[in-house]
Amino acid sequence: MENYAITISKDEEVRHFEIGEYMHHVEDKCKYRVYENGAYVASFTPDDHDFLQICQNPGQVDEEILHLLADKIETHHPHGINDNIRRLKL
Repeated sequence: MENYAITISKDEEVRHFEIGEYMHHVEDKCKYRVYENGAYVASFTPDDHDFLQICQNPGQVDEEILHLLADKIETHHPHGINDNIRRLKL
C-alpha cells in the first residue's frame, strides 16, 4: 500500500506527516510508521479494540501531536479500521 499524507495543526503550528501502513502486521511489531520530512519519527499499533496506541517515538514527537495523528489515521484509514468509533458516535 502507498503511503498517504496527514496534516496536523496544533495552536498555530502546522506539521505534515506521511503514514506508511504494513499490511502483514505481526502482533509484536508496529503497524503504522510515521515520517516527517522523510525521516521516521513514530509508529502506532492497534490494541485489542483496534484503537491505535503509540508503539515507538524515536523522533520525540509531542504526545498530544501523536494522539491527534492516531485519531486522523483511524478516521482516514482506507480499510475502515476502528469501526468501534463509528458505532460509538451513532
